Order: sequence, then structure tokens, then C-alpha cells
Amino acid sequence: MIEKLLEEFRLLFAFKSSNNKWQKPLLTTISIGVPLLLGLYFGSLQFGLTACLSGLVIIYLPETGSYTNRILTLLVCSFGFIASSAFGYFFSFHPVVSIIAFGLFTVVVHWIILFYKTSPPKSFFFILIAAMSICQPFDIASIPLKVGLMTLGTMLTCMFALLYLLYLSIKDPKANQDKIVPIFKPNPYADVWETIIFGGLMSTSLGIGYYLQLDNPYWIPISCAAVMQGVSLHHVRQRMIQRILGTFVGIGFTWCLFHFIDYTPITICISIIILQLVIEMLVVRQYALAVVFITPFTILLNEAANPLFHSTNTLIVLRFEEIVIGSILGAIGGWLTYKEKIRHKSINKIEGLMKI
Repeated sequence: MIEKLLEEFRLLFAFKSSNNKWQKPLLTTISIGVPLLLGLYFGSLQFGLTACLSGLVIIYLPETGSYTNRILTLLVCSFGFIASSAFGYFFSFHPVVSIIAFGLFTVVVHWIILFYKTSPPKSFFFILIAAMSICQPFDIASIPLKVGLMTLGTMLTCMFALLYLLYLSIKDPKANQDKIVPIFKPNPYADVWETIIFGGLMSTSLGIGYYLQLDNPYWIPISCAAVMQGVSLHHVRQRMIQRILGTFVGIGFTWCLFHFIDYTPITICISIIILQLVIEMLVVRQYALAVVFITPFTILLNEAANPLFHSTNTLIVLRFEEIVIGSILGAIGGWLTYKEKIRHKSINKIEGLMKI
């Protein structure tokens, strides 16, 4: 028993190997940092924070395949970011409507991702964008501006991706020999039950956030979605433990940053850029350690314009509570999903044996 626990502990904190090229973390950092610095240059940190979220779409740029397939994939995902943003802002006018609409949205998005077998991070960042936008105060006059900033940010990111692919083509002209194939291959075995559970948990997590009257209730569904990205029940449990422990350490790290660094707009931008670079280098190798840096990164990215930003202790306690609640909900959702899959597999095997 003790040996099993020690092995589980070792797996939780072991570093994994990665085949990712060093250029990808740098490209992601540039995609987030440039819109942020442009917003700062033009005198609007808030606009920069809104636009830099679109830079996360670069994570969906495939590592393999023809250059045509790779850039088309990024363009489709960019449209998904824009649609997620617009959807959230449009349905933010009432909490009950937001909860129902968000649940239906996540069902549709998650099913599409499963149906077309999209690689990780799957539906996570589409849900993140939708959750953050649907929790904003409703202002129909500002929707075109906010969606426009997201659009401009994705356009800029696609331009950086094109330059990156051009660099690869010059570096290795033979690397683009893969034939052009459909960028999305339908998966007839997409699990409808999993999408229903996922949408139900997302809707429930947002509802809990509103019920608790949190200033930014989107932290709960985002944490829930992050944990439910696990590919098995064991992986989901690992993600929950890693996220809670990583957040606990990250909260302490964030508290130190906020108390010992005088945060001005320029230091906020520099901190976000540095943290993003560190996260991209760690996230595929050691998730728990990456979460330590994800915590201050997300707080700076999402809370820099929040009045609570200067009430450090209150802000940190709230965010830790929300992340723990979301992580536990994600673990429950993962248990429901994968236990049901086991039941389905058992039924299918029994039916198969009966036909013999």
C-alpha cells in the first residue's frame, strides 16, 4: 500500500519528456505579449489585456502536417475564439440566461471537438474565452469593440504563425512534403454522454459562482474544465491534485510577487510575458509546477483592471477557493464520464459475446 502511494506521488511530480520545439513557447509568448504591449503603448491596458487573450489560439497550431493544413487549422480555431467571445458577451445580460446558454454552448463545442478528434488542449480555451466574456457586465454598445479586439488579436497571431511557418520552410524545404488532407476527420464514436456531462458540469459550476455572488464566477468553470481535460479517470484525479497543490503553492508565490513588486502597467505586462514563457516550457513536462506559474499569470491577466487587484489578501483567498471548488467539480465530472464509459464498454462486450 505504501509503495503504491509512493509511486502515485512520484508520478504526480515526475517530469515528462517533450518533443515540442523551442520555437513554440517563444511564438506563444510573442502572440500574447505583442497585443499586450500595443495596448500599453496606445494608453489602454484593458484593451491590451482583452486582445492578448486571442494569442492563446497559437496553442492550436499543429506541430506536424503540411503548412496548408496547419495554418487552416489555426484560422478555424481563430474563428472559434471570435465566436466564443461574441457568444459570451451577447448572453451576459442575465445570470439565469448565462448559465443555460453557457451549458448549451459547452455541450456543442465539446461535442464538435470530440467528433473531429481535435488534439489537446481540445475545447479548453474556447470555454475559457466564453466563460470570461459571459461573466462580464452586459453592455451591448461595447460588444463590437470587444469582439473586434479579439478579431484583431487572432489576425495578428495568424500573421506570426505564417512567419513561423515561413521560417520552417526556409530552414528545411523538405519538411512540407506531407500531402494535404482534411484538417478535421469525423469521429463516428464521439461520446454524446460525455458532452452532456461536460455541459452539465460547466453550467453547474457557473451557477455556483453566481449563487456565491463571486465578483468573477468564471474561475470555477475554468478550473472545472481544466481538470476534465484528463484522458482517463486516473489522469483526471492527477489533474485535480496537481491543480489544487500547484495553486496552493502558486497563491503563495503570487502573494510574494504582489507584496514585493510595485505593479504598474509596464511591470504587469512584463510579468505576464515572462510568466507565459515559463508556463509554455513547463506545462507539457510537469503540470503541477506549471500551475504554480499559471496562478499569478491568470490573476494578472484577468484581474489587473479589477478594483480588488490592490486588495491582495482578499483577491488571493477568493481565487484559491474558486479554483478548489472548480477542481473538485471537475473530478466529479471526470468520475461520471469515465465510469459511464466503463459501463458502456462492459455492455458492448456482453452483447458481443451473446451474438457469438
